[in-house]
Amino acid sequence: MRNILTLLFILLISGITTAQEIRINAYGDYVFKDKFNENFVNGGYYQGRIEDGFRWGAGAEYLIQGKTALELQYLRQDTNVPLTYRINRNEPVQFTDLDLAMNYIMFNSTRYFPVNPQLEPFVGGGLGMGIFSAKSPEFSGDSETKFAWQIRGGANLWLTEAVALRFQATLISVVEAVGGGIYIGTGGIGTNISTYSTIYQFSLGGGLVFKLK
Repeated sequence: MRNILTLLFILLISGITTAQEIRINAYGDYVFKDKFNENFVNGGYYQGRIEDGFRWGAGAEYLIQGKTALELQYLRQDTNVPLTYRINRNEPVQFTDLDLAMNYIMFNSTRYFPVNPQLEPFVGGGLGMGIFSAKSPEFSGDSETKFAWQIRGGANLWLTEAVALRFQATLISVVEAVGGGIYIGTGGIGTNISTYSTIYQFSLGGGLVFKLK
């Protein structure tokens, strides 16, 4: 993860030094539900669902050569996770409801395809990290940081020379994000789940774009 952060920092500095235009993006998306599950050789398992909800964030975007842009982006979602689990085949099935805070720090590359001065479609993708904090009445709180990637597409509708409405669809995936930070057990000791499930979060939304002169 440290190598990823170093690479993102180098790319960001490179983008700033060659920027032809700077934009500030404000985001607001509706995120759809996503299920995950895992089975173990001892007969244990867990299965759950990351509930839908609102995700907000912001980004600093630097247009470089032509209509290619680099962006440093932060996103945040607070949701809950209904979780059914069994430690092993000799234990009863149990249920809990986790409070989950999801933070994303992403470095994105976006290609714009202006149709006219008002309409600016785009496609892009990014790499970064997802930071997950989970807790419930049964489990002690824990935090995990994992590799994340995203793809997105949409369009900016420029209302003035400096302000635009942004419409987009986004798919964010975090590899091995849910599971390892959830302590499952009895007596307040708990057993750490040693494997994880990859999650995929699809969202629709957009936001506002502010062009800085």
